[in-house]
Amino acid sequence: MPSDIPQPAQPAQPQPVLDTHLHLWDRTVSTYAWLPPDGPLHADFTAEQAHAQLTAARVDHAVLVQAEDSEADTASMLAQADRHPWIAGVVGWIRLDDPATAERQLDRRQSHPAFAGVRHLVHDDPRDDFLELPAVRRSLALLARRGLPFDVPDAWPRHLTGVTALADALPELTIVVDHLGKPPADPAAFPAWQAALRAAAERPNVVAKLSGLQTPGVPFTTEAVRPAAETALACFGPERLMYGGDWPMTLPAGGYARAWEITSALIGELSATERTHILSGTGTRVYGLREFAR
Repeated sequence: MPSDIPQPAQPAQPQPVLDTHLHLWDRTVSTYAWLPPDGPLHADFTAEQAHAQLTAARVDHAVLVQAEDSEADTASMLAQADRHPWIAGVVGWIRLDDPATAERQLDRRQSHPAFAGVRHLVHDDPRDDFLELPAVRRSLALLARRGLPFDVPDAWPRHLTGVTALADALPELTIVVDHLGKPPADPAAFPAWQAALRAAAERPNVVAKLSGLQTPGVPFTTEAVRPAAETALACFGPERLMYGGDWPMTLPAGGYARAWEITSALIGELSATERTHILSGTGTRVYGLREFAR
């Protein structure tokens, strides 16, 4: 990925690294109905296990991201943030289709210093028009007024065009496209995904995560991920991209180390300034982390 940005002198100390997309789950706390009945993801994943993965990769901090549309899952993550200083923030869930409930939940959640954003599992929601519902728009306008970003997971193909429409309707809302919207494995569908991502990126209030780019049935390699990563860099630039490891979802594809290796190889081709945006600057700014201090 060539860049015409001059190469600055390398810093004396390694730059801090922020993983903006990490999950924990405890099946005694929530059901996580989407979990497969067997396989490596059908287990509990603790803060201690996650920290070991981060430490091995020399990643300093992480943002926990909801894995279920429930208050129990969000409360559990905030409790973990109280115990572990490496947890820089929490992207939780609120009931977006009920603005009165959403406001009450936000009043309570925002009293916690780690609460940094909101996400809803739109890809699992049966409503194709979820992002267009008037009640959801009112709740998202409330997020915008409170300075909270909204994460949208797995947006391709159902919701990526909806992200563009939402960004136009609520220009004060910061929208985070998780996993680049999930690029398709089918090469024939790739141009349509590129066009949809490019349209979303034309809206200045949309940012994206270099995360979750493993695809079932496709080798998880640098060269396999490169076309999507290069598209994202061309669309957003490093200033609106952030790194996410997506652990433990990466376990079937090689785990945290593999995801970090691929991301490191791709962004290693950028300047130090560009790498800093992706590895800490964008996430710190979008989630209001104040250099990870709480």
